[in-house]
Amino acid sequence: MDIINYYKWRYATKKFNPDKKIPISDIELIKESIVLAPTSYGLQLFKVIIIENQLRKEALRKLSYNQTQVSDASHLFIFCNSTKVFEKDIDLYIENKSISQEVPIEENKGYGDFLKKTLLNKSSEEISEWTKNQLYIALTHLMTACASLKIDSCPIEGFDTSKYNEFLDINKKSLSAGVVAAIGYRSESDNSQNNKKVRKSAKDIFQVD
Repeated sequence: MDIINYYKWRYATKKFNPDKKIPISDIELIKESIVLAPTSYGLQLFKVIIIENQLRKEALRKLSYNQTQVSDASHLFIFCNSTKVFEKDIDLYIENKSISQEVPIEENKGYGDFLKKTLLNKSSEEISEWTKNQLYIALTHLMTACASLKIDSCPIEGFDTSKYNEFLDINKKSLSAGVVAAIGYRSESDNSQNNKKVRKSAKDIFQVD
């Protein structure tokens, strides 16, 4: 299957070619793959900030333990999770659901009420943990889309979250940077691309009962 070949081709790129940029058409495909990622209740309680400006990438590199991928990649996709759920988030989802599925909004009111009862009283800590976990589903969609387009990627958790949030000015928006994906094209000098993947065997991972 092609998808297995994509997974075998990709690796966590350590050195990007800073002179090679991703075409806008491919960026749009990657964005669409993220939009289509599943989320709990379908609420999509995250935002993705895309950084392509070189000066901003270099500034973020300083907040990422000086990892060169941050400044040399073509684009940075910063996945930010919601730290609070608001009533308006649920109302907008119910409205969108009704329009997309072409049903009267009244038919979805009960589901909206259920979501409000379930989520609005949860603490910021509970919401943050829940929504941050969902970022990784969207990240996987990005990485798979990139591999299918022969675009390299490197997921990055090594950064100063509080300084990222301050730099991106997202604290007041009830968002927090959760994980970063540097994407672009591998440098010929990146020796990591020649390393064989090290993985457990399927029999060590799977248990069928």
